Amino acid sequence: MYKRGIIIGLIMLAAAVCMAQDAHFSRFYSNSLYLAPSFAGNTGKNRLAASYRDQWSGIEVGYKTYSFSFDHNFSKLNSGFGFLFFKDEAGSGNLSTTNIGLLYNYDFKITNWVHIRPGMSFLYTQRGIDFNKLLWGDQLSVAGTAPTSGEVVSYNSAGDVDFSASLLSYGDKFWAGFTLDHLLRPNQSLYFQEFNDENQARVPIKFQFYGGTKHVVKESLLRPKPTTIQLAYLYKRQADFQQLDMGFYYYYSPIVLGIWYRGIPVINDFNVNDAVVLLVGLKTDNYNIGYSYDFTVSKLIIASGGSHEVSLSYNFGMPAKKKRLKKMVPCPEF
Repeated sequence: MYKRGIIIGLIMLAAAVCMAQDAHFSRFYSNSLYLAPSFAGNTGKNRLAASYRDQWSGIEVGYKTYSFSFDHNFSKLNSGFGFLFFKDEAGSGNLSTTNIGLLYNYDFKITNWVHIRPGMSFLYTQRGIDFNKLLWGDQLSVAGTAPTSGEVVSYNSAGDVDFSASLLSYGDKFWAGFTLDHLLRPNQSLYFQEFNDENQARVPIKFQFYGGTKHVVKESLLRPKPTTIQLAYLYKRQADFQQLDMGFYYYYSPIVLGIWYRGIPVINDFNVNDAVVLLVGLKTDNYNIGYSYDFTVSKLIIASGGSHEVSLSYNFGMPAKKKRLKKMVPCPEF
């Protein structure tokens, strides 16, 4: 238990002084607005969505991530609009990142089979920590824990503005795109003034590339919704960190099953096997409910306890005439 406490403390200390990578969801299409502003209005209806991720559930003060979003499709304007709230909390010091933003995209019809959808998002981002909950080295002694520390007290939070841009191309059975996050490189330093260039904690730009295909396995008059398999991937890089997620979904109405692999096993410098993800979900015309579990396959397999992720979305407000419903991106919603 003492050793585990030391490890957690080191993780928190590193997180407080370093430029960490963004939090992530294993089922990134359940959080499509967090993935790219080009996905706003993707369903052609109004959509409310919420997700919760408990990463490393075997550790008492692991990572908790929450997201909430709303998006709407303006069919007559060929546009999608969205609102996103996202919060990530880590460790006993409640190190947190909060993003609140607005998203917009416009759909261009290139041919009868291909559309492109550029998007952008403006966000307010805030980094926070509860300094009083941290335990520092000068508070440890033979006699016990000292009540105070000589460490310089940080700000409780630091806020800045941010901007992201994306481009998505899609047809009836494919989609592919990329996102550039943190283009304004917001400052998240909790110790120094915003305009002190020597002591800023700038968030590095994140590059994301994603895509997939949809294959109809079986169609029947008795089952109006065809059985499908969807293959998908996501590659992202931020500073020296990179990650690849790839897998597939099997949809047999109303059940969705999926399996994913996360890691980069073929590049020597990043020879990492991180996790295998299993998904089960329920998909109806209006509701999507999903649950997934990450089986850790890295060296953290014993201590991490894996990760749990739950999502719920509600679609409502069909267009007055179905013919107004434009072609939608065929990507999964899990």
